[in-house]
Amino acid sequence: MTALQSDRPPEQADHWQQRVDLALAFRWAARLNLHEAVANHFSVAVGDSKTEFLINPNQAHFSRIKASDLLLLDATDPDTLDRASAPDPTAWGLHSAIHRHCPQARVALHVHPIYSTVLSTLEDPRLPPIDQNCAMFFNRYAIDPEYGGLALDREAERCCQHLADPSKWVLIMSQHGILVIGQTVAEAFNRLFYFERAAETYIKALWTGQQLRVMSDDVATVTAQAIEDYPEQAERHFAELRAILDQEASDYAT
Repeated sequence: MTALQSDRPPEQADHWQQRVDLALAFRWAARLNLHEAVANHFSVAVGDSKTEFLINPNQAHFSRIKASDLLLLDATDPDTLDRASAPDPTAWGLHSAIHRHCPQARVALHVHPIYSTVLSTLEDPRLPPIDQNCAMFFNRYAIDPEYGGLALDREAERCCQHLADPSKWVLIMSQHGILVIGQTVAEAFNRLFYFERAAETYIKALWTGQQLRVMSDDVATVTAQAIEDYPEQAERHFAELRAILDQEASDYAT
């Protein structure tokens, strides 16, 4: 344990690297304009209980979140919203459900980035494999075609049902935004970055009004698997983001 960790309360020191990783994701989401005001939320499961997770504090701007700011919650605790330090109710509703029902989602990133959100508003919100980035997600996203209001109770439970298939990385939440999951913060953030880039390519291609060239299912399948198998792509991407922030705004890790 480092000197920095030893100065932390036990509940922080035990999960310090995950705190730092999630804080890094918040800061980069803000830099890349993937966030929305003081809304949206990221979480990461910690410990052996399988229901404990870290999440951003209520109404905190992503660009200011530090590792020590993150809330440690238990998805099975019915008194969470009664506490003075309670999270945003929609953050609790969505992420507590995920960490109760979706063990493959150690990390869950929910945002409303502009192109992914535009995609979610289309009558047909599918992402066809028109380029390599779009092909990365071939057969790896799910669509929730309903929108019944804020992500509370039944809305959150329904989202979890769409992620029951462990092959799905992204949930397109119709008329709302996206939810991206992964085993690590690096993996989930890399998927978030590329999904938004893919959505941007698709939406801008639609703007041209020209007919799109779509890969065959066979080519898209091979491409998606090759990208999934590419060694350490997410980890190296995240390491570079960490190096930049360590130079420019290292307070994220405090």
